[in-house]
Amino acid sequence: MPQIAISDLEYLVIFGYLILIVTVGLVFKKFSANTDDYFKGGCKGTWWLVGASAFMSAFSAWTFTGAAGIAYESGFSVIFIFLGNVLGFFVNYLFMGPWLRQMRVTTFPEAIAKRFGNVTRDFYAFYEVPVRLLYSAMALYGLGIFCSAVFGYDIYHVIVVCGIVVLLYSATGGRWAVMATDFLQGLILVPLTVIVAWLCISEIGGVSALFEQIQIKGLTEDYQMVNSATLFGGAYTWGWASAMVVKQFIVFNSINAAPRYFSVKDGAEAKKAALLCAILMAMGSVIWFVPPIAARILYPEMIDGFAISKPAEASYAVASMRLLPVGLVGLIVVAILSATMSSMDTGLNTNVAILVKDIYPKLVRFFKWQPKSEKQLLRYGMQLTWVMGVFIILLAMYFAGQKGIGIFEVMISVGTLLSTPITIPLLWGLFIRRTPWWAALFSIGCALIFSCIAFFKVPLVNFGFSHTISDSFSWNFQHQFFGVLLTGSLAFFLTIPFAPPKHSEHRKRVDAFFTTIRTPIDFEKEIGEGNDLKQLNVVGWFGAAIAVFVGCMLFFPNPPTGRLAILILAVVIGVLSALMIWAGSRKTIAVTPSADNAPSCTYGK
Repeated sequence: MPQIAISDLEYLVIFGYLILIVTVGLVFKKFSANTDDYFKGGCKGTWWLVGASAFMSAFSAWTFTGAAGIAYESGFSVIFIFLGNVLGFFVNYLFMGPWLRQMRVTTFPEAIAKRFGNVTRDFYAFYEVPVRLLYSAMALYGLGIFCSAVFGYDIYHVIVVCGIVVLLYSATGGRWAVMATDFLQGLILVPLTVIVAWLCISEIGGVSALFEQIQIKGLTEDYQMVNSATLFGGAYTWGWASAMVVKQFIVFNSINAAPRYFSVKDGAEAKKAALLCAILMAMGSVIWFVPPIAARILYPEMIDGFAISKPAEASYAVASMRLLPVGLVGLIVVAILSATMSSMDTGLNTNVAILVKDIYPKLVRFFKWQPKSEKQLLRYGMQLTWVMGVFIILLAMYFAGQKGIGIFEVMISVGTLLSTPITIPLLWGLFIRRTPWWAALFSIGCALIFSCIAFFKVPLVNFGFSHTISDSFSWNFQHQFFGVLLTGSLAFFLTIPFAPPKHSEHRKRVDAFFTTIRTPIDFEKEIGEGNDLKQLNVVGWFGAAIAVFVGCMLFFPNPPTGRLAILILAVVIGVLSALMIWAGSRKTIAVTPSADNAPSCTYGK
């Protein structure tokens, strides 16, 4: 198995950066005085902070392992996954983001209770927790693949060690720490991945040389944006691409997507946050997959030698390690580690919020326990984060033991067969009012039946005959997804005639829900005083510290191109951080009415 040498300087960079982000978590821990602060930042997050967090939580190390493996094998077909994300965030910007923020809840099961009732809320609360655990485990597994490829360590050891590091961070500061570290991680990840793509193209000889090499290597057919059904087992066709885009769109525009905007101040800020996400995701959908394509041309023998289930999933790691200068090699490791931190931390925070806000109160009423104070609930939330983190580590180790299957296949199966059925009614429920309280449950039940048929690959029987409709038929991704989508949607629509009359309690609750999500938030009346400048100041100074940290790498031994890459990264981070510090240091003008009703001004930070 090939190994990539990591110098002591790289380990120093990794260690120093981890210390820095743990410090960020500890500093922002002081922002959480109660469970609302811990789970949704007290609804005081600014658009740039929430937007960066939503962007970072929308992907993980899987992007640089599983998705990179797809790009290595089939070129830019993988972009369709992220185009769905871009479309989803853009619709959030148009109108859905404000709707999701204006639900005025702490967890999405609370919103479900307002739309469908408490029975449906209980189902989602108990169903969603294990599914989110699976997704977090897959993110950690993807991180294990990357780190094992970089260091040459056993993947099980990597999962345990990295899982503990991620858990140590994620249990500290709650939502405020998540948002702050997500922003800082994005501040490094975005320009650093641009640098990796630039170095890859430069190594090949330019963009035109890249396409020439694709043709010379005989990869033209494999690297078409949309492939023939005869390649890759029917994947990456128009059907696959359509299913992937629609799937990702639904994920970003249903009630269970709402938590990404619960922390933002109001609907207008939610629109800005969503637009930021759409722009960053559109950039990432191109630049993230140049390195694995370049690796197919530059380092195919090395990648094929990796002793992991899908060697192609190490392609981004190989390209980064071979081309980045000393110092940035360690930084790309911690940057991708941070991507998984964001995904895992967000998943843990959301899960613990459901346990504390939705499941625990029900247990208190059922067992007639003494309700706990806010401070006790906050402490329980931190403890539950540790417990759930252990489960995630164990699940990730299980995935690593499944030989011959890559993380992409695992994620697709879980997302299509387990998550899609419960997401369908949460999309239609935002547009269709006339349904009974059991509409979502009926839709889920029908969709899950189809999921089971697809998962166990039950043959489609031509009734009246003893043989199947097609002996060669097999359940691929697009068959599974569109089958689940159509079944769940049709079942939801079939409940419309059974909707109770307008004067019923259920219809009144639904009408109130729709009125609420369409009513703009008055921040001063509903939340109170914001801390926008404090967010700019604190995050800006941490960003400045990172810029200095990166700038120190100029003293490492590197060729001129490597020093230029380090300088560019340091300047980009430094300039943005300086602008934040300047903006956060400005004085605001507060207008108060005078005795004769003429406005007068008082100044304050």
